[in-house]
Amino acid sequence: MNVSKNFFLLSFFPALVYWYLENNYSFKVAITGGLICAIVELLLEKKFTGHLHQMSKLNFYLIIFLGFLSFLGEEGFWFKLQPAITGVVIGVYLLWKVKYSDGLFYEMIVSFNEKKVPPKEIINTMEYHSSFLFISYGVFMGFIAYLTTTETWLFFKTIGFYIIFILFMGIEVIIIRFKINKMIKFQSKREVLQRFNQK
Repeated sequence: MNVSKNFFLLSFFPALVYWYLENNYSFKVAITGGLICAIVELLLEKKFTGHLHQMSKLNFYLIIFLGFLSFLGEEGFWFKLQPAITGVVIGVYLLWKVKYSDGLFYEMIVSFNEKKVPPKEIINTMEYHSSFLFISYGVFMGFIAYLTTTETWLFFKTIGFYIIFILFMGIEVIIIRFKINKMIKFQSKREVLQRFNQK
């Protein structure tokens, strides 16, 4: 839990450093600082967890590539596209998993606890909605990077994302409760019909 909390706070750090450097120095200095922070973040994850997640590697290579494009184009816009591309990639991957397999969320829950697994339909519904959340967030962050200031981009990359996610989860809980109640009513009706047919 402490490691997760530290990485939660650490995820804010590269964006904050980039924003500070861009406001006080040239965009090349800001990009260089962002790249250094990405390397430091990767090294810290390796040190504290003993391994690197695939998403961490993807983000790192993406930041390096976008940083290179920013240097070539002499424009920091490319560097700020990282959350946009990552959001779309995650969303498409979740959508693919839930459409063509058991779903990533369901597979993870089963691997953690095989005895108490919520109904697959409920988990897949949440994953399906989550895929559209990430795709929408990615597209939104693309517009934010292109049309607004770095301050606005920083807000939605950090605290703003978690506000959006909390609101999403609140709505999702309401949807899941409605779906569970509907399933319970259907199950009750089926049991009544089975008893009637037995008589």
